[in-house]
Amino acid sequence: MSNTTLMELFDLTGRTAIVTGGTRGIGLAIAKGLVAAGANVAVASRKADACERAAALLNSSSTGNAIGVPTHMGDLGAIDALVNSAVSEFGGLDIVINNAANALAQPIGQITPAAWAKSFAVNQQGPVFLVQSALPHLQRSEHAAVLNIVSAGAFIFSPTTSMYAAAKASMVSFTRSMAAEFAAEGIRVNALAPGAVDTDMVRGNPPEFAAALARHALLNRIATADEIVAPALLLVSDAGSFITGQTLLVDGGMVAR
Repeated sequence: MSNTTLMELFDLTGRTAIVTGGTRGIGLAIAKGLVAAGANVAVASRKADACERAAALLNSSSTGNAIGVPTHMGDLGAIDALVNSAVSEFGGLDIVINNAANALAQPIGQITPAAWAKSFAVNQQGPVFLVQSALPHLQRSEHAAVLNIVSAGAFIFSPTTSMYAAAKASMVSFTRSMAAEFAAEGIRVNALAPGAVDTDMVRGNPPEFAAALARHALLNRIATADEIVAPALLLVSDAGSFITGQTLLVDGGMVAR
């Protein structure tokens, strides 16, 4: 394989991607990677000002072509509007990356109906209905790919964040089912399961909590958001053309331990 052929496998020039939760952390890092690979990107999050800042940052690069679309993943109408905005701006849709999440912490025995509804609306319902909304456009793409960002927590016990872990575990199941249902149409569907990553979600906890997360990984550290980018690009580009229905653990060995 030549250098040119290798680089072409990761080239996303002319393709359009939606990245939810794309204004910070893992989502923003992936959006930067997509833009660097030549893709048009629609980043979504709840806050309009965050969307504007993220789009401006992405457009400041030499290959940047991005828009920000304020979207609450618990609002089905907003999800449809996100898809319509991306298609209207860029003429189609090739890649959907479900990254938006909330990690509401309530121990079992104290879970409230309101917290349950909020957690599963964003972590499970939103991603499934985004894929459904995007499906007609993905069916017209020659390079369609869906990537569900789940969590290593889907595979291990998760005290106090059981709702988050359960919703992510369900998305592992949905990933397999989507892959099976969409394979005949050439749409690949995979999941990526990070372990602890240096994001606002982790930094918002006491230092001893972050230290414990680091110890849980065989590599004995927390990942940077940039370390999630290359695995994500593998799964949405032609480099991963024969990968579907899989969940890739990028967790430093947390689940293995």
